[in-house]
Amino acid sequence: MKILIGYDGSECADAAIDDLRRAGLPQKAEAQVLTVAEVWLPPPDPTETNSGASGVEAVIAPMYAKARRAVEEAQNAANRGRARVSTLFPSWSVTGTGTYGSPAWELVFVADKWQPDLVVVGSQGHSALGRFVLGSVSQVVLNEAQCSVRIARGSKENKTSRLRIIVGVDGSPCSAATVRAATERTWPPGSEAYVVTAYDPIVPTAVGQFIPPVVAMVEEGNEGQLESARRMAEEAAEELRRVGLAVSTVVRAGDPKRVLLEEAETLAVDSIFVGARGLSRINRFLLGSVSAAIAARAHCSVEVVRSRLVR
Repeated sequence: MKILIGYDGSECADAAIDDLRRAGLPQKAEAQVLTVAEVWLPPPDPTETNSGASGVEAVIAPMYAKARRAVEEAQNAANRGRARVSTLFPSWSVTGTGTYGSPAWELVFVADKWQPDLVVVGSQGHSALGRFVLGSVSQVVLNEAQCSVRIARGSKENKTSRLRIIVGVDGSPCSAATVRAATERTWPPGSEAYVVTAYDPIVPTAVGQFIPPVVAMVEEGNEGQLESARRMAEEAAEELRRVGLAVSTVVRAGDPKRVLLEEAETLAVDSIFVGARGLSRINRFLLGSVSAAIAARAHCSVEVVRSRLVR
């Protein structure tokens, strides 16, 4: 597995790395920690000197020196992030890279070139090196990366309880990829998974509520949706049970954003797995609606799953 970790040296970035211990990641992986200095002038060639600088060159030289120091600081931060990852995952092969430019787009460009299976960013952070904030850097990466993205939120609490995840399903190809991604992880014994499916019941008009044939048709339609949702949830649950997870299913009527967020809060899960988009009539896990809303509002980590097979 190849994992690209956006790191800016903030507490949020450190918490995002610590959170990876509860992500079911494998014992063997290749990880790259990337820190981006938010400067726009590339550092000069180290063989160049400013001894003869004059005029415009004399003005630009200090700017280059400042940019060079920012890149050096970025590399130092990347090295600290690399050391933190290596401590938590000693069997991983980990590198640290410091560079410059737009933090969001550098992460996307590196992901396009390196082709990781997962990009990890913190939900928010503030440092001189860059800002990994959902709505700016994290939002760009979430929308533009061509692989799965984990918006990692570390908890200040010392979590010693069993690991818990939610897997959102809706019957779409991305939903199937989400379940598959969860089954491919290495979960510790006793880990729990909750398969959550939301469906949108039909509500008759005010007049229709008093017409028996209409009421009967609506009830039949809703019963069919409920049965379909239960069947989807149970099929996903069976796949997850095969990898040793203790699985429960939750089927509720309502907006999938609200249902998933409420269940995550009630169950106190470590993370939510959700597809990047969905095409089901029961509900649609669409990036920009459900996936993006959950990534922005959840109090736990959120992994938005993209599969190369369904892009």
